[in-house]
Amino acid sequence: MDETIIDVIKGMLTPGIMISACGLLLLGMNNKYSLVVNRIRTLNNEFRELNDDHRDRRDCILIQLPLLIERMKLIRNTVWLYTISIAMFLFSSFFLGVYLVNGKTTIATVSSLTLFIIALLSMFLGIMYAAKEVLLGYKILRIETKNILYKE
Repeated sequence: MDETIIDVIKGMLTPGIMISACGLLLLGMNNKYSLVVNRIRTLNNEFRELNDDHRDRRDCILIQLPLLIERMKLIRNTVWLYTISIAMFLFSSFFLGVYLVNGKTTIATVSSLTLFIIALLSMFLGIMYAAKEVLLGYKILRIETKNILYKE
């Protein structure tokens, strides 16, 4: 096999692996997105069905809903950043191919490296938003179960 083809494949492999990693993270976030949307809808329906005799439960729902909306924003930001990462890894892989096939031009070198770094930063920021979302999810769970499990 021609050495150039092997070099191209090797060079383009790293962004490809990162695309797979981001894809898995994105899949998990999309699942959370669906679950939180369903939870918001469930609480809205429950709130509408409760009368004034269930004041404590209505208050609990009113506390949770804004926090769930905030959680949705964190998930949205995470999904957006993971998607940007995937796009940047794809472009980085493309410019690596151009770099290896077209005689190693400076533009392709700088573009590939810059896009790869942007993708890593985007992925890192996505992970930070995901961590904040987990903490907020725990806070919401504590609110939901405080009358049952926790004495505050």
